[in-house]
Amino acid sequence: MKNDEENDLKNGEKSGENFNNKPISESTRIRFAEKIAKKEGVAKGAWTTAIISFVLLVAVGIIGITRYNTEQKKQLAVIDNQKQSFTMLLTTRDSLINESMSTFDEIEKNLNTIKEKENIITMKSSDKEFSTDRKQQILQDIGYINTLLDQNKKKIASLTAQLKNSGGSIKSLQVKIAALEASMKLREGEVSDLKLALVQKDFAIGQLNTQMTEQQVAIAQKDEKIGKQTYQMNKGYVAYGTYKDLKTKGLVSKEGGFLGLGKKELLKADFADSLFTQVNITELKTIPVNSKVAKLITDHPAGSYEMIRGDDNKISSIEIKDPEQFWKISRYAVVEIKN
Repeated sequence: MKNDEENDLKNGEKSGENFNNKPISESTRIRFAEKIAKKEGVAKGAWTTAIISFVLLVAVGIIGITRYNTEQKKQLAVIDNQKQSFTMLLTTRDSLINESMSTFDEIEKNLNTIKEKENIITMKSSDKEFSTDRKQQILQDIGYINTLLDQNKKKIASLTAQLKNSGGSIKSLQVKIAALEASMKLREGEVSDLKLALVQKDFAIGQLNTQMTEQQVAIAQKDEKIGKQTYQMNKGYVAYGTYKDLKTKGLVSKEGGFLGLGKKELLKADFADSLFTQVNITELKTIPVNSKVAKLITDHPAGSYEMIRGDDNKISSIEIKDPEQFWKISRYAVVEIKN
């Protein structure tokens, strides 16, 4: 019935007349209008729901992406902080190692200097009696040693504290520090024995326990540096023996001549300084020979030296009359002797 009314209404509206010449009632028109409105409302509701759902879906997506990006940024920030902390740790570690190695070198140099000073003091105090100047020099060397020992103790303590405060454990540094501490104890024991020996030679213990001021240390180090430079400048080397002895050591060879005749002994180009006796060219006055025949294989200007003969007509020594000229050509003096 309803369908018929709808069809009648539709056909009537299209033709402008009622269907089968039947009049369309007002109630039918109202019901049809309500139905059309209802369908339109449902369609609008569906579209509205779809739009709302799409908007909600987009909003949820945006929120999700935002949260993901936020978490991602947090994680990247954590990673970056960890990276910076790790980089800082490595930088601190490298700095500590570099600083420690530099300090190690300083301590080892001080220990070597202490040993050298010990040997010098022992040599200077070997005589039963020695001059006031020599005594003052010994006291100055002892004061220098005391200062170096104290400096080394402070440096080792500082290194130990730095290693502890770094929060890490660097095994190589710990081993090196332990080795230096052992060397320090050894040097302290040697210095203590040296002081005891000096006390027995009328040195006052109070004098032996003094230290030098920073200015005195600076002056002593400067003098020591100059002394070492002067020592290097004045080094000379002497070797003597038969040709066979010198050849066995690898110092000389015979070259030149014709058919095996007239060959000349020459100093080889490659040799070790340890094969010679090291001398101070400013202090060496004579080279002992004690042989019937002797000659210098190395070049030295004539007139700068003289062969000194004894009562038995043997050459007892070579006297260096002019050291500056004698060592001008070569700092090496090789003497061949024949018994």
